Amino acid sequence: MGQKATERIFEIEAEATVEVEAGENVAGLEELRVKWLGRKSELTGILRGIAGLEPAERGLVGGSANKVREKLEATLEARIAELSAAELETSLSTDSIDVTLPGSPVRAVGHLHPITRTRRLIEDVMIGLGYQVMEGPEVEHDFYNFTALNHPDDHPARMLQDTFYVEPGGGAPAEVGKQDVLLRTHTSPMQVRAMEAAPPPLFMIVPGKTYRRDSDATHSPMFHQVEGLAVAEGITLADLKGTLLAMLREIFGPDREIRMRPHFFPFTEPSVEFDVSCFKCGGTGQLGKGDRCNLCKGIGWIELGGAGMVDPNVFGFVRDAGYDPDSVTGFAFGFGIERIAMLRHGVGDLRLFFDNDVRLLEQFS
Repeated sequence: MGQKATERIFEIEAEATVEVEAGENVAGLEELRVKWLGRKSELTGILRGIAGLEPAERGLVGGSANKVREKLEATLEARIAELSAAELETSLSTDSIDVTLPGSPVRAVGHLHPITRTRRLIEDVMIGLGYQVMEGPEVEHDFYNFTALNHPDDHPARMLQDTFYVEPGGGAPAEVGKQDVLLRTHTSPMQVRAMEAAPPPLFMIVPGKTYRRDSDATHSPMFHQVEGLAVAEGITLADLKGTLLAMLREIFGPDREIRMRPHFFPFTEPSVEFDVSCFKCGGTGQLGKGDRCNLCKGIGWIELGGAGMVDPNVFGFVRDAGYDPDSVTGFAFGFGIERIAMLRHGVGDLRLFFDNDVRLLEQFS
């Protein structure tokens, strides 16, 4: 199955390259972009089907598909640039200029927000590693958001000043109280929902909006998070480290390294925080003339998120779905998409992403 998928990937590359090089106008090339690289394209379908392959085949198929995608994007951009230059030359030589028209230039067509671009980059990387992308409700039950994730009743996150609770709707059961429905504080509730819906093995990520009572230069009441979960027999902390390393090298560059530091999270045991080596100073903590790196504050590492091995108590809530804590193990990780976007693009204040200031957003066109 994996061999056939790989062969088809290279057939797609050959077919698409021929059509792109034969393209005669920019509009036609945009249609080819949708045909060969769009969300409903055959190549994207192969990427989404990687989770169904044997583990040994996922890396080969995912790597081949991502390389072909990059090559086709480069071929398209080169052909578009070539045709655009030719069209401009023709226009300049044949068209007349009306000097009475207003001098203000037409504003460029819009583009994807940097947060959306970063989310899609993370999704593409994880699909290439064999994970499936899932979504969950933003208005969540206390059970999935806290109880089934091993949060005790007196956990600080359950306090009113930390969480946005929602009045239950008129159709809610009588036993559902004011603190039983809330805007989810993380995308982790989909861990339990996904395990309830499908037996192991399970490899998934959940990107989406989350909400907390927090607002400053690096925190927002609404932000985007990616939660990852892998469950199967024999999974260890080493698998977690390898997954994070592969993901972060795709996002920040092939020379990056990661480190893990002991921490505590209610739903993982053991728990860690993970850092990536600074890509500005190369992990040395110093810049050219011995100055301290202002990105990593001189320590050579940048904190990104939390992770750990899934606590057996969490599996206890879905034991009937096939997740016996004596038979399966798993790891989970989570981090903020805004955090990744800030680091990749050098944005110093999280709130700039939500101000809709065109002066900032047009830099990402």
